[in-house]
Amino acid sequence: MTSADPARTPAGRVGSEDFGLLAPMRGAVEATGDVAFLQAMLDAEAALMRVRAALGLAPEEAAEAVAAVARAGAYDLPGLAERARSGGNPVIPLVEDLRAAAGPHSDHVHKGATSQDILDTALMLIAHRALGPVLDDVERVIAGLATLAAAHRNTPMAARTLTQQAVPTTFGLKAAGWRALAIDARDRLSAVRHALPAQLGGPAGTLEQFGDRDTASAAPARFAAELGLAALPLPWHVLRTPVADLAGALAFASGALGKLAADVLVLSRTEIGEVSEGVGGGSSSMPHKHNPVRATMIAAAARQVPALSAVLYASLAAEDERPPGAWHAEWQPLREALRLVAGAARDAAELVAGLRVHPARMRANLAVAGTPGAAAVLVDRALEEK
Repeated sequence: MTSADPARTPAGRVGSEDFGLLAPMRGAVEATGDVAFLQAMLDAEAALMRVRAALGLAPEEAAEAVAAVARAGAYDLPGLAERARSGGNPVIPLVEDLRAAAGPHSDHVHKGATSQDILDTALMLIAHRALGPVLDDVERVIAGLATLAAAHRNTPMAARTLTQQAVPTTFGLKAAGWRALAIDARDRLSAVRHALPAQLGGPAGTLEQFGDRDTASAAPARFAAELGLAALPLPWHVLRTPVADLAGALAFASGALGKLAADVLVLSRTEIGEVSEGVGGGSSSMPHKHNPVRATMIAAAARQVPALSAVLYASLAAEDERPPGAWHAEWQPLREALRLVAGAARDAAELVAGLRVHPARMRANLAVAGTPGAAAVLVDRALEEK
């Protein structure tokens, strides 16, 4: 029996912080964590106040007061999480605390918005912020694969179909194929990031607390501009195209990088040995092993993201003007999918940068007659794509 219970904090409360012990394939944990979400919600509330002030619906002093207290560190995050259970979302207790912090301007806080406006906008802000570094990593993957494809455009190896050697190909052509998928992933992620919209509609999507028709119609675009997000013609409380599009791009990216990982895992088998990771992982019981850990983590992510995306697609079937359950079901799967794709992109960039290619082993393994055909020409053509 130990002298201390590691599951309890020094204050005696059961610890609930998740350090990612079982999720080494994750990335962007800080950028998608609870503190980041809290700050994104506060950013949305502060932007709402600036818009209302600009439209003459609130005094400038109210906007300044809210901006001054819109700092995540000023709020009791564990307390907010506990209180969120009462109303089913964290915006409700946050608004209570924000109103208390705003003092004499409390009546203007959150006016015209609903909880879903703030949380949907925060989700889009988190996705926008997290995808920036992801795209940087994917660009590193693309650049690294271009180098490999050019260097090995004529390096012969066996093409394998249905697990068997088929005809000769080149490693350059294989790397060019990986690069083409990475480019497709980049393009999809970039397009969806550019289109991520703010959400502003009020309790039932009618903007009834934004003054006359002209003022109300201008509010969503102004709100989006304040946050650097896109604006849609309609509130999308139950029109979940933005989330579905993001889910699709994340699933595609995980699969595209997963293809690279799947091939590396096969080619780095001891019996094949045609590539190896530059920095492999060790084993707790077999010190001779050089495990392809980066590829393994990418493969693990690629198996999880499609299932998470399926939950997000299922939430398209949302009833009425605000749904019970469909919206709530999105939050965790979306965050986890972002984290897994961020980790896969990071690991893929490291994998490609350090990948060791073994041409002699490729030639030794090649057991079928023939030539690589137009493989080199195809590589050259593929490398023209930026």
